[in-house]
Formats: sequence, structure tokens, C-alpha cells
Amino acid sequence: MARTPSNMLPLGTIAPNFSLQDTVSDSVKTLEAIKGPNGTVIMFICNHCPFVIHVNSEIVAIAKTYTEKGIGFTAISSNDVINYPQDSPEKMKAHAKNEGYPFPYLYDETQAIAKAYDAACTPDFYVFNTNLELVYRGQLDDSRPENGKPLNGNDLRHALDCLVEGKENTALQKPSIGCNIKWKV
Repeated sequence: MARTPSNMLPLGTIAPNFSLQDTVSDSVKTLEAIKGPNGTVIMFICNHCPFVIHVNSEIVAIAKTYTEKGIGFTAISSNDVINYPQDSPEKMKAHAKNEGYPFPYLYDETQAIAKAYDAACTPDFYVFNTNLELVYRGQLDDSRPENGKPLNGNDLRHALDCLVEGKENTALQKPSIGCNIKWKV
């Protein structure tokens, strides 16, 4: 298992706009359409990464909890589907339904959006405020496959609580660790 860290995009960065195919609804979704009234979470994930598989249940739980608090959620897969066919749009759709994703699962075929966000790994989490300014980037929590630490989403939950409550997040923001995005050659 490769262990690639997040690149840690500078806080305050404005969310790059996008218009991508949602594999679940078979419609195009834009940043404007998925943003929430109180903030937005953008996750770079994929179907096959063991780090993502490890956190799937927690990202679903967090999305369900915080959508009710006005946070918009979306997931994006940017992997090269020629060399990693298990991440194809058809399989993304089936995976999203199987996992019960309550958010769009977008396909970044050109990988331009992953590059715009400076995404490096799966999972990679970004939280933006109502002005689409980056207020958090990094890990879900300290749990990793086989490290024995509990999966609880504490880092992301804390960032979202701060956002919803209008507080500054002064906690240390640690990079996410996961599989590298499978870039096209």
C-alpha cells in the first residue's frame, strides 16, 4: 500500500470551479450546485483504495450529519480508468449505491480538477466556508487500515463544527495519507 500525503493547499485558497459528470444521477454537477449554505466539503476518493475503503462508512455518516447543518458534500474520482478500470464511471455508480453515498460522486476524466485542487491522494479532504475559501484540508482522523486507531472522523468533524459554529479552527491540520491519485501517463 502506497502512503502518499496530501499537498496541503494553502488556507484561504478559493475553491476552483468545476463542472463534472455525476456518476450516480448521470447529470452534470457544478461547484455552485453542490455548495452548501454553511460550507462545502470536497473529497477526492476512488473505489479501490484501501484507505478510502477503510473510511467509507465514516464519510457517509459525516455527510448525513452535516448535510442537515447546511454543509454541501461531493466526492470526486480522478484516477486513470484505462490503467485502473475498477474506477470507471460505471463502477463508480455501482460503488456509490453500494456504499450509500448521500452525495454526488463525480468523475474527473481529464484530471484537471484534481490538479486545480492540488490533490495528491485518496482520500483527500477540503472544507470551504460560505465564500468558498479553504478553511480545512487534510485527514479525516488518525485511523488508517491496520493501525488499530478508531475510525471517528474527529479531525474533519472538528473542522465542520468550527465552520458551523462560526469559530476559527486552531487545531493542527494534518495531511491525509492514502494511495496516490493514479495520474495518466
